[in-house]
Amino acid sequence: MPKPLRKELQLNQGFTVWLTGLSGAGKSTIAERLAPELAARGCSVEVLDGDEVRTHLSKGLGFSREDRDTNIARISFVASLLVRHGAAVITAAISPYAQARSEARDRIGKPQFVEVYVRCSLDELVRRDVKGLYKKAISGEVKHFTGVSDPYEAPEHPDVVVDSESEAVEESVTKVLAELERRGFVQSGRKPAVEGAV
Repeated sequence: MPKPLRKELQLNQGFTVWLTGLSGAGKSTIAERLAPELAARGCSVEVLDGDEVRTHLSKGLGFSREDRDTNIARISFVASLLVRHGAAVITAAISPYAQARSEARDRIGKPQFVEVYVRCSLDELVRRDVKGLYKKAISGEVKHFTGVSDPYEAPEHPDVVVDSESEAVEESVTKVLAELERRGFVQSGRKPAVEGAV
């Protein structure tokens, strides 16, 4: 296959940016900033936010390990369908368990899966905590809270690590874009944005 054609096929290939991290770490914020950057590079972008998925697809699920894993399986299944049709998918979900993330990677396809660990210290998360959920979890008022009373298994070998405590959002987005460019999913630089593309 001629090299230019092979490169074009790679650029038209779908992929998933899987943002994982504790509640309040900045996953949704990064997703919101990353989406228009991908659209401006010609990608068809879909964002799967964990809170929205729980509202629409996983309404009956609780916060046991089994229910959390089921929720992640549903997100990764939807992502795999979108990727199959060439979409650039951004997921923003805590996804606390390594095994569930590994299964998501397998379901979507390892070459198309970009795991991004959004790191932030518990002290900073408590400081940011507008709703007071961390303080309630620490006091025992809220049960099964990831990072306090339920475990969060941080990725051992993520594709990208961003630190929302020390980095500006733009810096985190730039790191993700650099990895996508390295893999050949997007080209460097922006195309003129199409209104309503995201």
